[in-house]
Amino acid sequence: MNHQLTHRKATQADLPHIVGLLRDDELGQSREDLKEDDFCYRRAFELIDRDPNQYLMVVEMDGRIVGTCHLTLMPSLTFKGSMRMQIEAVRVHSEYRGQKIGEWMMKEAICYAREQGASIVQLTTNKVRVNAQKFYQRLGFEPSHDGMKLFI
Repeated sequence: MNHQLTHRKATQADLPHIVGLLRDDELGQSREDLKEDDFCYRRAFELIDRDPNQYLMVVEMDGRIVGTCHLTLMPSLTFKGSMRMQIEAVRVHSEYRGQKIGEWMMKEAICYAREQGASIVQLTTNKVRVNAQKFYQRLGFEPSHDGMKLFI
């Protein structure tokens, strides 16, 4: 990778690019759909943007958004009142996969967690994403829990 990567907090203007990254994925193709002026995405973005415990990261290379992830700081009473950070919606544009952009983004996310005083970084990944699981394990994440969801 010979290009300079940077990250920053997403702006509302980035929303179509972020949703595009979420769709650029085997599972996202069937569950994401950005229509012109889609109220649900805009509302969610506004809530994320207003919350000081949220950092919606976009990764840029040569002025183009090539990756994203959503970081959430969560104060907790467990582990002696520690701060946790949850990482979700990790995506790298399909044209740029295999160039260590995801690894760079995750390292930046972990640095952000440390800067914010977090002592635990956690994430979930869908069980069908075997390559993602291997990727996270290479970075030191351990499959310590089984996640569960209830769609309501």
